[in-house]
Amino acid sequence: MKKIMLSLVIASALIGCKQEPVEVVQSVDWYKENTAERLERLAKCRASPGELADTPNCINAEQAASLADAAKRGGLFEKVEPMPDFKLGR
Repeated sequence: MKKIMLSLVIASALIGCKQEPVEVVQSVDWYKENTAERLERLAKCRASPGELADTPNCINAEQAASLADAAKRGGLFEKVEPMPDFKLGR
């Protein structure tokens, strides 16, 4: 009888410990290079922003989309040159 009770307790504990699948976090560069996956991720993130907006993949996909859009407009430069020092003559 003790073995049966112990088995039931262990079984119920294991059933209650459902693990969620581990999601691979992709980088911003990866999302920039993989447009289809970026668009798919953005659709999921925007469909449920309260649940997903702060997840690493949503943040990285949004950043990649922003960079890709800026690059299309020509408004983003990879390297920004520092401004020269100006001396005001008085």
